[in-house]
Amino acid sequence: QVQLQESGPGLVKPSQTLSLTCTVSGGSIPTNYYYWSWIRQPPRKGLEWMGAIAYSGITYYSPSLKSRTSISRDTSKNQFTLQLSSVTPEDTAVYYCARVSTVRGCYDNWGQGTQVAVSS
Repeated sequence: QVQLQESGPGLVKPSQTLSLTCTVSGGSIPTNYYYWSWIRQPPRKGLEWMGAIAYSGITYYSPSLKSRTSISRDTSKNQFTLQLSSVTPEDTAVYYCARVSTVRGCYDNWGQGTQVAVSS
């Protein structure tokens, strides 16, 4: 069974870069037909898709965050990472990593989420 686990700092200062890692167990990131996504939920708001990295290594980003977002992977560790630069308090949110199955057409596995606050 595939499991995803986010890790990273719970507090980041404004203007710094937020870095989060998603460790995948029970499944390999380069497996065909899966995309590995980052999604966040600010307080009192809905879910926001940030971007994804495909099984091929191709990355996709939300247009509104593209200039500040970078997603990469380390297949030797079966991890993928999110970097969000120049953070502000508006980037405070619960950050999730999740797997998309293009066969099923849905998110079929989620991490539990990690709370990140941006504050000085």
